[in-house]
Amino acid sequence: MISLTALWLPILLSAVFVFIISSVMHMVFTYHNSDFKGLKNEKEVMDALRPLDLPVGEFVFPYAKDNKERQTEEHKEKLNKGPVAFINVFPNGQPSMGASLIQWFLYSVIISLFSGYVAAEALIGQSDYLSVFRFVGTTAFMGYSFALLQNSIWYKRPWSTTLKSVFDGLIYGLITAGTFGWLWPA
Repeated sequence: MISLTALWLPILLSAVFVFIISSVMHMVFTYHNSDFKGLKNEKEVMDALRPLDLPVGEFVFPYAKDNKERQTEEHKEKLNKGPVAFINVFPNGQPSMGASLIQWFLYSVIISLFSGYVAAEALIGQSDYLSVFRFVGTTAFMGYSFALLQNSIWYKRPWSTTLKSVFDGLIYGLITAGTFGWLWPA
């Protein structure tokens, strides 16, 4: 059995590689540019929301605190009248890429850590490259991708947007798998 301490190099290096490749992918390729759409009346919507001083957070409207309230005629009427939306309100000003990039890197380290753990539990020490690649790649792909599907199922995110991110997760999983296969302890 391989200990996680023996996998510190592939864990960290795969996270670094994913960080670099994901940055390049998002700067060079433009397939994520269509993930969001602008409102044709954006100015009017922003002008209407601005005086409400919405707090930072995630919201749904019309809102119902429980199933009992969701079943009321009043709530059903609000749903039918619309609009129905999920919104994320961010702090005003330029977004801080630094904090998000640090969180992304730590997330990649965690996925590599768990991918390494699964492979270390499933494989023997001197496993071949392809065996390591399969276990780590499958686990990393699942970590980067599968939770995204529920956004399309429950929150109506366009499937095209979700599937592009799942494709990204496949690339990140393959990078993680290749790194572990290369640096697996002999």
